[in-house]
Amino acid sequence: MQTICPFPLSWQICATASPPALLIYDMQVGIRSQIAGGERVVERCGVALSAARRSGMRVVFTRHLSCPKTWMGLTQYRSAMSWQKTADPSAVKPWFLRDAPATAIVPELLPTADDLVLDKLSMSAFEGTPLAFALRDCGITGVAICGIALEIGIEPTIRHATDLGFILLS
Repeated sequence: MQTICPFPLSWQICATASPPALLIYDMQVGIRSQIAGGERVVERCGVALSAARRSGMRVVFTRHLSCPKTWMGLTQYRSAMSWQKTADPSAVKPWFLRDAPATAIVPELLPTADDLVLDKLSMSAFEGTPLAFALRDCGITGVAICGIALEIGIEPTIRHATDLGFILLS
């Protein structure tokens, strides 16, 4: 009886069915301005984006949104209060409303008409978005991720992707 390892030994093996996709996580004007070294992150994401486009990879961007105050629940308030360093819920301001300038993707990385742009409220790019469906529908199993706020959003997205059976490329 032959034993076959059910797990790909390299990303090249898992990516043979369909090229992997590049996920550009929350590269927004208002987030870049809050992060030390934000310009360097934009530069590195630009390198990844150029390489992905040259190789024909599909590209998906995420944008973090804030709910209007009338729609903010416990999680939204807790997160906003922490980021805005206030203990007073009435002092919270929704920073990333859908059409706010801070919500826009940084101009250096603007999506094209062929790119997918997904809005999210959670930290994981998979929670509450059609990302997993879109990837699976295109036969994509491999995903490369770049972006901003590693410990806040990219790390939960990587864990979630792994739980959903996607192969993360490094």
